[in-house]
Amino acid sequence: MGRTSDARERLMRAAGELWHTRSYADVGVSEICECAGVQKGSFYHFFPSKRDLALAVIDETWKRVGEGRAAAILTGSLPPLERIVRYLEAGLEEQVRLKAETGAVPGCQFGNLLVETGNVDPVLRERLERLFADWTALMRRALDDAVAAGDLPAVDTDQAARALLAYVEGLSVLVKATDDPRDLADLIPPAIRLAGGDPEAVRGATARA
Repeated sequence: MGRTSDARERLMRAAGELWHTRSYADVGVSEICECAGVQKGSFYHFFPSKRDLALAVIDETWKRVGEGRAAAILTGSLPPLERIVRYLEAGLEEQVRLKAETGAVPGCQFGNLLVETGNVDPVLRERLERLFADWTALMRRALDDAVAAGDLPAVDTDQAARALLAYVEGLSVLVKATDDPRDLADLIPPAIRLAGGDPEAVRGATARA
């Protein structure tokens, strides 16, 4: 098998990249093993099934892009509404990077997987439901800070966070349709309006869009 110490990580990395740029159903265990440089027989030492691999990929990806990158922005030192703008900008920038690397705009890996498997695999659906709840909580923290700072009226921040997440996921679909994330930069300021704020009051938001 070769470098057994990192075989599990290579399998997760290969699966995440392949599923994100193509689809969960389209990419099977054999191709994942080939891409990872791991023998198929060794796959089942780490993962009893493709679903178990998917659950591990979800957990690892969320730890990296959710608890890592997203949390760093949404709970960071910028003024609260600027955090939201910066988070949306970073998302579009990531799609631009992926387009340059892969030739396609893949959208949101979590949203893609949920749309594809939500009606056929309750285990994956329930795991992704919890992930979206954690994602909403990150959005809500920025909105709570904005209310506390007087940048937003006393809105229902849980409802506003859910609306913002729905907006983000909608953008992730639209970027796949346009195939150029930069076409959607002008949709960043309306996200602040959706939360009850004034996009003109957010430094640089309109100019950056």
